[in-house]
Amino acid sequence: MVGGVLGGVAEYFNIDVTVVRLVYALLVIPTGLFPLILAYIIALFIIPEEHKGDII
Repeated sequence: MVGGVLGGVAEYFNIDVTVVRLVYALLVIPTGLFPLILAYIIALFIIPEEHKGDII
């Protein structure tokens, strides 16, 4: 919801965004927060934004 990264991942793999967010939340705690949060921030800058309805 912050940057749309997990929503984009869910859309790419054609699965429900709630499932992706739940899995992410369940994995963040046992990994010690840092690795997955860092991965999220990196993905926020690397994954291109989707531009729906833009006129070219």
